[in-house]
Amino acid sequence: MEEPRKYKIEEEMNKLNLKNYKAASRVIPKHLKIAFNTFHNYRKLPADGKADIPYATVRLLEGVFGMKPGELANYPIELKSLDTLISEEACHQEEDQK
Repeated sequence: MEEPRKYKIEEEMNKLNLKNYKAASRVIPKHLKIAFNTFHNYRKLPADGKADIPYATVRLLEGVFGMKPGELANYPIELKSLDTLISEEACHQEEDQK
């Protein structure tokens, strides 16, 4: 069984026909101003790995593949407001003082 990937880049590439797949493999790294090997490594990032793609590059890739912000990620992202973070921090401080 294949290891889960952090991003849906490989899935999006595999949706392409052979001609477009080859063209995309050439033009996407140029568009992102990265090396071909870097793009290849981005496609293979494991879901549980520490390595990541810079945010601006993720946004560019979402645009290339016609995705909305956040759709390229292949894992849930827990979003918390600043108010929630502050409240949680206050609770933790109270617990530490006990």
